[in-house]
Amino acid sequence: MPRWFNIAGPCQADIHYMLSPTSRLPDLQPLISQRSYFVVHAPRQTGKTTAMLALAKQITQRNHYAAVMVSVEVGSAFNNDPATAELAILGTWYDTIAIRLPDELQPPILTQRQKEEPGRRIRAFFQAWARTSPKPLVIFIDEIDSLQNQTLISVLRQLRDGFPNRPENFPSSMGLVGLRDVRDYKVASGGSDRLNTASPFNIKVSSITLRNFNPTEVQELYQQHTLDTGQIFTPEATITAFELSQGQPWLVNALAKGIVEKLVTDRTIPITKQHILQQAQILITHQNTHLDSLPEKLTEQRVKTIIEPILSGQALGHTTADDRQYLIDLGLLRRDPAGGLIIANSIYREVIPRILVQDTQDSLPHITPTWLTPTGELDKDALLQAFIKFWRQHGEPLLSTTTYHEIAPHIVLMAFLHRVVNGGGSLEREYAIGSDRMDLCLKYKTVTLGIELKVWREKKRDPQAEGIEQLESYLARLDVNEGWLFVFDRRKSAPPIEERLSTQVLTTPNNRDITVIRA
Repeated sequence: MPRWFNIAGPCQADIHYMLSPTSRLPDLQPLISQRSYFVVHAPRQTGKTTAMLALAKQITQRNHYAAVMVSVEVGSAFNNDPATAELAILGTWYDTIAIRLPDELQPPILTQRQKEEPGRRIRAFFQAWARTSPKPLVIFIDEIDSLQNQTLISVLRQLRDGFPNRPENFPSSMGLVGLRDVRDYKVASGGSDRLNTASPFNIKVSSITLRNFNPTEVQELYQQHTLDTGQIFTPEATITAFELSQGQPWLVNALAKGIVEKLVTDRTIPITKQHILQQAQILITHQNTHLDSLPEKLTEQRVKTIIEPILSGQALGHTTADDRQYLIDLGLLRRDPAGGLIIANSIYREVIPRILVQDTQDSLPHITPTWLTPTGELDKDALLQAFIKFWRQHGEPLLSTTTYHEIAPHIVLMAFLHRVVNGGGSLEREYAIGSDRMDLCLKYKTVTLGIELKVWREKKRDPQAEGIEQLESYLARLDVNEGWLFVFDRRKSAPPIEERLSTQVLTTPNNRDITVIRA
């Protein structure tokens, strides 16, 4: 049977290329031996469910425990009705356990009296099962953070209430598996939308994350396709896939899947670095990620507070450790070994701005591409004049089309440039905390244009001199001698747009021509 790269749901060894499912998990045996309750969290599509299913099977086969993974996701339809949620959850658990454990390890059916005790059914289920099981129970509860509000609190409290009675009268060890750590589980109580603490699950002893693939593992995964089909991934292709994805499992699989199933279906043709880059651009253009509802998440205030300064190159300012960890848990950010927070990988560095630009891009008026020559080449002077005309007429009204007010000029400019490159070019971005800038590289056929964006903020000096110095460094890296520096004046005392909108060409000591656009 042929195997495939998987981008949806748990891996199945008979049809999917996959690594050892538990190799990226830290050793949980000491926690289980100590009868600990713990949390396993990682972003979506990183292999949590696959790993925990495999681990439960391994533990049971070793003959010391009865281990199983169950899910509470069906209860999420009843987040404000704990009694109904309990019945839905238990019904699914019985079905799941019947499939995953042998007959001698099955749980007993709750008595009629136990079924009639809303708010206690989960506890009663585990207590009855632990009393009759010939082996101590190890339970992994998946999708725990799909529960919210009163249902979440009820389930956590029942687990905590039974915890002191383990192992004879409650599961010996338990792991809650989800996207976030316990403190970020959503509840509607006390004016907060999060627990902000481990309580009411303050019995956990550890929070464990599932790491991404390392370069060797990416190579090993892709090698499985080569062994099955004979089609090779060149070393440069594999390295590029890791560099672009930083080993995020969904992206690693999505890059390969798109190539071998659509771009290069002839198994005699090797997969090259260029194929990886091409598929990455497809993912970026389609805004495909492992994160569901990413546009919605980017509007969350705690996300915006951190993403906005990163995009504009500002310092983070006052942000909480919990909020920063939340974005890491989501898979949006990672900690750079050199220091500081950065976007998790190169693909998301492009996807996030594109999502933010989409509303503004949809609001753009019709723009005639006056920047193209009769032969279809890009005329930079004509492009600049088209932008000046566009900004004069539509710039300020379009600033209100985004909730990211600090980078509204950046978003409007990028929306305009996306309209330009849709005809056959590309727009690449560079930004980082504390750099106080965003760099853009517009490529259109034979033209490469370096662009830098600076904002003149309240109580700050004119950023033009610093911008010229930074842009010249950027142009040197691009190996081009011309560039644009945009200085967006966002001071309250700024002159009207008709007065401040201007252009000026300056030549640097290194003979690079920089066009300064004040807007």
